[in-house]
Amino acid sequence: MSVKYAPVLWNRNKYLYDAVLLAGVIGYIYLYTSVGPFYQDVTRPIDGAVLRMRAFGSCAFLMLTIILCIGPLARLDRRFLPLLYNRRHFGVLTAAVAAVHANYVLGWYFNFSPTDRYVALLSSNTSYGQVLGFPFETLGIAALLILFILAATSHDFWLSFLGAPLWKALHMLIYPAYAFVVLHVALGALQGPDDPVFTSVVAASVLLVGGLHFAAGRAEMAADNYQADASSEVEALEQGGWIVVCDVGEIESNRAKVVSVPGHDRVAVWKYKGKLSALSNACAHQNGPLGEGRIIDGAITCPWHGYQYQPEDGRSPAPFTEKISTYRLMLVGTTILLDPNPQAPGTYVEPVVIGEAS
Repeated sequence: MSVKYAPVLWNRNKYLYDAVLLAGVIGYIYLYTSVGPFYQDVTRPIDGAVLRMRAFGSCAFLMLTIILCIGPLARLDRRFLPLLYNRRHFGVLTAAVAAVHANYVLGWYFNFSPTDRYVALLSSNTSYGQVLGFPFETLGIAALLILFILAATSHDFWLSFLGAPLWKALHMLIYPAYAFVVLHVALGALQGPDDPVFTSVVAASVLLVGGLHFAAGRAEMAADNYQADASSEVEALEQGGWIVVCDVGEIESNRAKVVSVPGHDRVAVWKYKGKLSALSNACAHQNGPLGEGRIIDGAITCPWHGYQYQPEDGRSPAPFTEKISTYRLMLVGTTILLDPNPQAPGTYVEPVVIGEAS
């Protein structure tokens, strides 16, 4: 509950999540190294180290693809939210798998170099002025460094130490890391012997990640630009600066509708016990999306780590002292309108009674 640093304790869901992750990685590596050689179009058997190198490298690429798909999938369908909550564990394991791939690369190509293998890696190809033959190794190194930074700062200590805005901005580096990995693969592995399967996998990954983010963005834009059938009273309120949220029937009980306000802030409008309340959509702990959570035992519960707030005043239940901004609402017929001006964090705002409109 507290935004002060405290370890997030393990639970059954976390153990199950990590067990499935480990089983998936082990199963993929086993299948690639045991079944994959039968589908290699080569005249000589592939060395075991090379096979493991490719297995771990392709596994890390697929894991990074899945990580970047979880976010937009959760935006499009709430059933994917459980995958989102412990996504940091997925990222840490991805960094570990990528590190094993890098170790095999160094061991195979540079272990017997007369110079230090790290020096040899960076100095063996310096043709940065061309596309074909570009030293793709540096792109892989850049991606690996980013993954290490994200894994090392994934703990809540760093969230508390850096602050939520900086921590979140830092972890947006996952997108440059993915771009570096795609370029690393395109300029490296795909320049070798024709491999239509892997080429198709890379192309499908780019299309899938891009397509899901585009679809999620369109859905968010449609929600943000929602316009209800406005009466003259609603139109007058809009001219006065109020924002149309939606029809009251569109919000499920104990759930929220998230709406954007000027300045790119987001507000969660909650429906509960025949009433409506509006609070900031950003959890005080990690800027988690409160509007994707639900009301449990009368308290708004963040889906990321369970931080709770009272819907009427945005305060955490005692003995905790965290608080977030509240907003005024108005109900005209069945249309919900929001005053975009936030109240001071922890300010009590009288809930709107839905009555027959529910």
